[in-house]
Amino acid sequence: MPARQPKRGRLWLNDGSCVRLRPERPDHVWAYDFVEDRTRDGRKLRMLNVVDEFTRECLAIRVARKLSSLDVIDVLTELFIARGTPAHIRSDNGPEFVAKAVQGWIRGVGAKTAFIEPGSPWENGYVESFNGKLRDELLDGEVFNTLAEARVLIEQWRVHYNTARPHSSLGYRPPAPEVIMPERGGPMPHPGSNGSSPPPLTMLH
Repeated sequence: MPARQPKRGRLWLNDGSCVRLRPERPDHVWAYDFVEDRTRDGRKLRMLNVVDEFTRECLAIRVARKLSSLDVIDVLTELFIARGTPAHIRSDNGPEFVAKAVQGWIRGVGAKTAFIEPGSPWENGYVESFNGKLRDELLDGEVFNTLAEARVLIEQWRVHYNTARPHSSLGYRPPAPEVIMPERGGPMPHPGSNGSSPPPLTMLH
């Protein structure tokens, strides 16, 4: 008798079709999820994390006391304006993600939603992995005194994660490394080629 195969979950698109969706290029599949923490006074903090599954870049972390479906739409609106619309957006079946307002808005801008099966966080592995790093590297080691302080420190960590932190899945390169560009247009002269110093450099993210 052949060995019994383990059960495999499936991803359900908003049109009812069933696929095993894998990212193939930047902005092909974004994933988003919530993480919770608390400030020193015991009040809850919620974070909405959005990740590009192909590049591993964290596109946004919205930090607030409460987050609703309207906050999901607001964060995605800002990202769509800045980066364009992804082909798919993956999330779990939480109420903020399956709300009719969110589904209708995503369809309206031309993207497709992909929901994981309930109780199967491994199907949203990219953002779950990111959530674990956020907790291990920042949340478990910091005590946030206020919401404002949490927003500043979390955004600083997000920038470091994207631009400096090495990722083994990317050949130990960061998802969006800083690029050094000449301050003025044109090729940068080779140092000492005409006896002068090269122009100053500007750091861009």
